[in-house]
Amino acid sequence: MPDRKSPNILITGTPGTGKTELSSKLAAAAGLRHLNVGKIAEENNCYDGEDEVLECKVLDEDKVIECMAPIMEKGGNVVDYHGSDFFDEDWFDIIFCLRTDTAVLAARLEERQYSEIKIKNNLESEIFQILLEEARESYEPDIVHELQSDSIADQDSNLNRIQCWMKNWLTDNSG
Repeated sequence: MPDRKSPNILITGTPGTGKTELSSKLAAAAGLRHLNVGKIAEENNCYDGEDEVLECKVLDEDKVIECMAPIMEKGGNVVDYHGSDFFDEDWFDIIFCLRTDTAVLAARLEERQYSEIKIKNNLESEIFQILLEEARESYEPDIVHELQSDSIADQDSNLNRIQCWMKNWLTDNSG
């Protein structure tokens, strides 16, 4: 693990699980930099075409890595993205995968006006734990943690849990 003064944290999970909201709150509360991969991709044109079925742009993962690498080396980042398998393995000190009850998730995705096929795809991803398994297969299992994210109370609990982890990380790495 690289020598950093502040940790790098990945918040991952199916779209609609609350990644961006939790990442924003965590960054503000802990003095970390919030890196929303979708925004980075948009600002730097990190796309490799479009998926017409899911009505979204296809990420150019190599270009995203190139854009993020200098920032990640410094530490102190909360990265927010639904995928995790293409990031450099040593970028993250801990990974939190948000999980949401499918009824709650469906309502959130409908509110975003996702198409029926996109909602179905994301619900299947959540049911089959695709993103949690992706993280577990891509990183050391002891740094991947599952957090429930159905409500504001869950989000507050998750924020507190991550802040406690961060306090311990800072203590353990202060030497």
